[in-house]
Amino acid sequence: MTAPLIVICGATATGKSGLALKLAEKLDTVILSADSRQIYKEFDIGTAKPTPEEQQKIPHYLIDICEPTETLTLAEYQAQAQALIAQFHAEQKSVLLVGGTGLYIKAITKGLKIPRVAPQPDLRQQFTDLGQAYSYQLLQQVDPEACQKIHPNDQVRTLRALEVFYVTGEPISRQQGENPPTYPILEIGLDCDPDHLDQRIRQRTQQMIDQGFVAEVERLGKKYGWDLPLLNTLGYAEFRDYVRGQGTLEEAIANTVLHTRQFAKRQRTWFRANPDIHWLDNTAPDLLEQALNLITQQ
Repeated sequence: MTAPLIVICGATATGKSGLALKLAEKLDTVILSADSRQIYKEFDIGTAKPTPEEQQKIPHYLIDICEPTETLTLAEYQAQAQALIAQFHAEQKSVLLVGGTGLYIKAITKGLKIPRVAPQPDLRQQFTDLGQAYSYQLLQQVDPEACQKIHPNDQVRTLRALEVFYVTGEPISRQQGENPPTYPILEIGLDCDPDHLDQRIRQRTQQMIDQGFVAEVERLGKKYGWDLPLLNTLGYAEFRDYVRGQGTLEEAIANTVLHTRQFAKRQRTWFRANPDIHWLDNTAPDLLEQALNLITQQ
């Protein structure tokens, strides 16, 4: 029996999309993206978004659902993903959840309870102006339980906890937790030794250039302005500098490879902390068969 939700996760450049396409074809499933940048329209090459041909072959969802100038919150992603999963399960169809954004995957597999509070820029600025030390003292007064999990120097989480309290009147610690889904979940992780991953990262970076990544960055910068937050993310930031005459192409490539390697290490640490993941070596010649065996054993 196939698990109603099959997760394919792991660090960037480990071959998640390639395996997922083969599995989806074999099992007649759809693919839900769990990538925090593939949700944005026009950001294609730098996010390794499935090609139009691949998307035509296998139905993909949660890709190109947001304008580059907008922000999709974790709560909004979770709601859309849960609705799609429920829809396909009602049709007796299994779903592949594929990507490297650990928090997206955890939001679904663990059913994270996420406060439905949109970012409040003005409120955040007020607390920022007060300084982190004073803001943290305020949080200790209104939500001491949250402070047990938030480091005094963690400004991002401090501001989030404060804004949730001041918008809802209820501590964020009371609004968080988990409500796991009742359907079976199988989580498969792809991994390999660091040298092989480094080689794959270099190959992917070169492939991005061959596919026209420089032109993509230039077009996006001219259309949306160079201060667009998405243009300050991995790959785009390094090539944005090159396109604007700051550094050489070789430097942009080297920096992208370095920063991607660092990012992959953080992803690997995140996923390795999850004991529910079944790990497979992405260099195994029978990778597809191993994955299918795990799935059919459910």
